[in-house]
Amino acid sequence: MTRTKDTENFPVGSWLVSAEHRPIVHAYYNFARAADDISDDPQMPSDEKVRLLSEMDAHLQGAPGDGPAAKARTVLLAANVPLEHARDLLVAFKRDSVKPRTKDWDDLMDYCRYSASPVGRFLLDLHGESRDTWVPGDALCNALQVLNHLQDCQDDFVLLDRVYLPQDWLSEVGATAEDIRLPQSIPAIRAVMTRMLDKTEELVKLAKTLPPMVKDGGLRRETAVIVAVAERLLDLLKRQDPLAGRVELSKLAYVGAAATGLGRAVFFGGRG
Repeated sequence: MTRTKDTENFPVGSWLVSAEHRPIVHAYYNFARAADDISDDPQMPSDEKVRLLSEMDAHLQGAPGDGPAAKARTVLLAANVPLEHARDLLVAFKRDSVKPRTKDWDDLMDYCRYSASPVGRFLLDLHGESRDTWVPGDALCNALQVLNHLQDCQDDFVLLDRVYLPQDWLSEVGATAEDIRLPQSIPAIRAVMTRMLDKTEELVKLAKTLPPMVKDGGLRRETAVIVAVAERLLDLLKRQDPLAGRVELSKLAYVGAAATGLGRAVFFGGRG
């Protein structure tokens, strides 16, 4: 999962989301951030992480409390948004706490189903969108999650002993997790990253079908911008090595992605 706000690929609840929905989005985000901080604490024992995350789940289900989970419950229920979109995140956070390796691509996608997809589903349900949007919405969120894993792969391993690169793909090319410590990618590691990027490109292609399906104008613009960000980051990671240095979009690149996405959203809106 993403550890700091500065390393996220897109803002949750940006100015493109209506003022009416922002407090609800922020309550959900604060809950996710609090749970993420527990999961990513390098000093906390795994069993203590699981205990605290289970406590948050209890608050989501109605146990007395006044923390971010209890707040999220109150706000989500008032907005008629299913609590499962918050509870599902806890499945991923618990998995991060006890399972530091990813078996294969399907295992990674199952992880993303709980770590990333719930965020998109929450936003779509909050705006009253058809659940037909869930498939491309999941693809967008999962693509962003994989891109973030590639950006942070060295820190994830060195700081948290976590490896999201599929273990079967590493084994096929004779690589190990220890190779992620190196100051630049060896060909075997790069081959695995390229394979992940190819799979992610398929997700981004599916995600591009999402904005035209979104009826809410603000959310349509938000999703179009995020798709454009994903496209640019995907291209950047194809050309740069995340082990050799932080790979991230510049402010200018974000502005360019925003302009591209907003232009597409205008077209989609006019066509709809």
